[in-house]
Amino acid sequence: MHFGIIRERKNPPDRRVVLSPTACQKVLKSFPDAKISVEPSPIRVFHDDEYRSAGISVTPAMENCDVLIGVKEVPIEALIPGKKYFFFSHTIKKQPYNRKLLQAVLQKNIELYDHEVITNEKGVRLVAFGRYAGIVGAYNGMRAYGLKSSSFEIPKAETLKDQQDLIRTLKTISLPPVKILLTGKGRVGNGAKEILDGMQLKEVTVEDYLHKTFQEPVYCQIDVLDYNRRIDGQQLPMQDFFDHPEEYESDFMRFASVSDIYIAGHFYGDGAPFLYTRSDVKRKEFKIQVVADISCDIDGPVATTLRASTIADPIYGYDPEKEAETSYTQEGAIAVMAVDNLPAELPRDASEGFGDTFVDHVIPAFFNGDKRGILDRARMTHKGKLTPHYAYLQDYVDGKE
Repeated sequence: MHFGIIRERKNPPDRRVVLSPTACQKVLKSFPDAKISVEPSPIRVFHDDEYRSAGISVTPAMENCDVLIGVKEVPIEALIPGKKYFFFSHTIKKQPYNRKLLQAVLQKNIELYDHEVITNEKGVRLVAFGRYAGIVGAYNGMRAYGLKSSSFEIPKAETLKDQQDLIRTLKTISLPPVKILLTGKGRVGNGAKEILDGMQLKEVTVEDYLHKTFQEPVYCQIDVLDYNRRIDGQQLPMQDFFDHPEEYESDFMRFASVSDIYIAGHFYGDGAPFLYTRSDVKRKEFKIQVVADISCDIDGPVATTLRASTIADPIYGYDPEKEAETSYTQEGAIAVMAVDNLPAELPRDASEGFGDTFVDHVIPAFFNGDKRGILDRARMTHKGKLTPHYAYLQDYVDGKE
């Protein structure tokens, strides 16, 4: 099996890669029948010479490979017909802007595997950049607070080397006794927690966070049953929320009334209540000054998120009265950080972490007959057609929806 590591061609440029030089060496050592070629790239975080030094072939001849592996969407004109491809296609939710990409994949008889749907038998994702989104998102939230409050300035995450460099930088700042709220206890939320813990901030319980005053900055990490409650007042296990989200209402305002910084690292499911609405933000007890929305659901459960922001221009302001974008430095405006490709700011760490899981879970499937069904579940297209798992995308492909 000949794997090809393709260069990233999407703009803005993404410096990440699925397999680092070390990951490539691990594959070749574990699977003698494997072969790896790397397409030259002027932007990749690991330089071509790093691959050559690791004994990996660097060549533009990707047409000689069986499986082509990238991170972001491949431009239609760069797709090689008849190949197997791995990348984030951003089509499984019927994203309109990538309809033509999926159409081209089918027309070119490409077998597409989407990183987002590489799962185990229980449907749990096996490879993801979420942890690194949380790490960078929490750092960016602290940076936004410094700029909004005019109390400190720290460099952009993309200019720093790795996670430890982020933490070293954050340890140079002095925070007043703010309260920091973190939603989510998955990969993203726990990635953000790594940063807060790295800053040696004190973590407090929900009760203490809501009712006590502190002389130092503190944070509280909460989950869905902390900020949602059943409308009928029953207290049931968390699974009930996932099964019957329509039976719940938001209880987020009790946190919003005591929080200065909010880091949104939760997953939002269809039918769940919005955490807070535009009307909520108008209320005088809404105290949050900075929102680092890592989840980045536009015009959704975090009402201050009007659009995704960019690595180049990561912060904008939300005017509660006008319900519109403004300068984040404006009096009364809420500073919003909603970059939707945060792991790209920490490309070396993110690539190494993602690659480790890809090597552990995906590569073996090519050599063991896919005994765990990993490739089968992630295969979106085959022989010019959608596979049964993804037949729901047919009307999307046909332009009917």
